[in-house]
Amino acid sequence: MKHLFIINPAAGKTDQTVSYTKRIAAYCKPNGLDYEIKVSAYKGNCTELAREAAQTGEEYRIYACGGDGTLNEIVCGVIGSPNVAVTHFPGGSGNDFIRMFGDFEAFSDLARLADGEETLMDVIKVGDLSYGLNICSMGVDARIVADMPKLKHIPLLSGSGAYNVSTALNLVKGLRRPFEIELDGKTLVGDQTLIAVCSGRFYGGGFCPVPDAEPDDGLLDVLAVKGVGRLTAAKVVGAYKQGRYREMPELMLHERVTSVTIRSPQDCPINVDGELLTGRDVTFSVAPEKLRFFHPKGLDFHAKAV
Repeated sequence: MKHLFIINPAAGKTDQTVSYTKRIAAYCKPNGLDYEIKVSAYKGNCTELAREAAQTGEEYRIYACGGDGTLNEIVCGVIGSPNVAVTHFPGGSGNDFIRMFGDFEAFSDLARLADGEETLMDVIKVGDLSYGLNICSMGVDARIVADMPKLKHIPLLSGSGAYNVSTALNLVKGLRRPFEIELDGKTLVGDQTLIAVCSGRFYGGGFCPVPDAEPDDGLLDVLAVKGVGRLTAAKVVGAYKQGRYREMPELMLHERVTSVTIRSPQDCPINVDGELLTGRDVTFSVAPEKLRFFHPKGLDFHAKAV
């Protein structure tokens, strides 16, 4: 079995290529692992590098060395390849997907990770556009992230600062937008603040909209937050972040489905595991392919266990 480490130098606050390389060599060389390190050169290159390995037909374990975006790119490159297992060797700013295992530090321990056990994870098919492993969303949260690059030219505005400014600007613009949501045959029409499509449980650096979502149950947890005004926003967002949707059934609709179609009258940003796409008519469904995901032994990601 081969071990391929794909490093994304753009992940996190600084380029961690040197640090990653030293840590990988320090474990793999003395333990006799057949390993290789590749560094992505541009956006989408992680997908290409992972796909090249998958297409050899050889048995691979691929390590996403970066953040959730890096993991997403690699998943998109290996989907449908039964000879490949994937994991996250974290180095990003969020690292949200592996939060549900309850032991983030275990994924930073390469000895435990390389000797990890495997499980089959669901994958979210995003129309004909992409795949997701964790959480997809449309609405104000996706718009906030989409507007952040426009603020980079402002001096001394950090990542968190840009996020806060973008949030304030979107509050001024208004939170609600018209959507049509089709949930396994049931159609909802009206203003929504945001719609989350969850296989995993955490995103956005700690938001946990559906704490009991399971990434291997063959279902998607959809949480639609009705359109609210600025005065109600703080209360609703707080409950949404903490997964207290059951306390506000009049404002938050939760459904477990195999697919959901979301339509907007105009193009809008779509968040897919932290990566941004654009569209106005998108179907999210459970992909027929499963992902082999490996993790440190002894960790259980199921909601009741954690």
